[in-house]
Amino acid sequence: MGSGRYLDDPLTFTRNPPSSSSPITESSFLGESISRSGSFESESLRGGDGDSFSDADFSLEKLAGTVQFYERHVFLCYKKPSVWPARIEASEFDRLPRLLSSVISARKSSMTKETLLTICEGHDGSETSNGDVLIFPDMIRYRRLTHFDVDTFVEEVLVKDVEWLPGNSESLRGSYVFVCCHGSRDRRCGVCGPSLVSRFREEIELCSLRGEVSVSPCSHIGDHKYTGDVLIYGLNINQRVTGHWYGCVTLEDVPLLLEQHINKGEIVDRLWRGEMGLPEEDQKKTQEQRLLLNSEKISNREVTQESFNNGICCQSRAVPELNGSCCQQNWNSSYCLEENHTEKNTPERVASVKKASLRISSSENGSSCGFKACATISMWLESWEKEDTYAALAVACAAASVAIAYNCYKQLK
Repeated sequence: MGSGRYLDDPLTFTRNPPSSSSPITESSFLGESISRSGSFESESLRGGDGDSFSDADFSLEKLAGTVQFYERHVFLCYKKPSVWPARIEASEFDRLPRLLSSVISARKSSMTKETLLTICEGHDGSETSNGDVLIFPDMIRYRRLTHFDVDTFVEEVLVKDVEWLPGNSESLRGSYVFVCCHGSRDRRCGVCGPSLVSRFREEIELCSLRGEVSVSPCSHIGDHKYTGDVLIYGLNINQRVTGHWYGCVTLEDVPLLLEQHINKGEIVDRLWRGEMGLPEEDQKKTQEQRLLLNSEKISNREVTQESFNNGICCQSRAVPELNGSCCQQNWNSSYCLEENHTEKNTPERVASVKKASLRISSSENGSSCGFKACATISMWLESWEKEDTYAALAVACAAASVAIAYNCYKQLK
């Protein structure tokens, strides 16, 4: 995809004669139209051009790697989805979106960044008024662009990468969610999109995220089989602005995206299509690496839990703060062993240590093995050799005293 194009290339589905006169409705979407796999369950649905679509059109594919490469996303806030024509950039709908698209296309060879243009909803007198422009990853809003300003705006902001002074730029804060609601382009998006927007707004209110998360309907962002399409822009855990695309999103997935992606900064891989700034192949590799890392984390947690349940002592190198001693507990007993001790951990010694640990556990009324118990056992182990030495010296001194006394007794006789 070249700079300055909408990501709304012609749909690639096969056109078939309508098999049903019943179009997809909001009630069917809210009820039974979408399954957890992201597939529509109705026998056939009517598309924006009057074409019908079978279940095969909605089969869930591997989503990662389905976002065409781009480095900057420009959103023009303009009117409502209900009045958008199918081809906003090529229609006589209004001069502003048409001129902005044509100028961006004409200047794309001079731009240093692959630029994507999309229309989002705009309302005069609201946070996103008609003519406002949002730019990601710059996280900037320019107010009130008109068709008279298009040439200078594109030249200054998108070609020269400098500030456009007449626009009164503002910094954006928080996360921005965009949902495809372009019904004149794709009937599914026209039904599914608004329902998703409503659910996002409900969950945002319930989670007290107003002012932190913004949700807007947007124009077509590519390929009907990924409905519902959701884009999320904002800072990640490394304080870097990212743009992530999700596909086949259902109403049930909305709380998950808010909690896992926006609140925790974690990718929902089951729905993840790709990311701004990554070529398609890199998107696939990134997900593979992420899944591998998550799998290793889960495996490590399972091993740790299994060791915990079996009473296996952790290695001292894993917990250096314990100074060579470590502690694990199961539900019945806990014990501590010291690694790298001068005396070998023979079976008899380990058994003795376990008995001592059980006595400590019993004295604490079954409480878990804490640092105090570990420290007690560690000190006891450290004093093991000293006590043996003192006992041996005492026995030797006693024997010497008896020998001296006996000699004195014989001499007196």
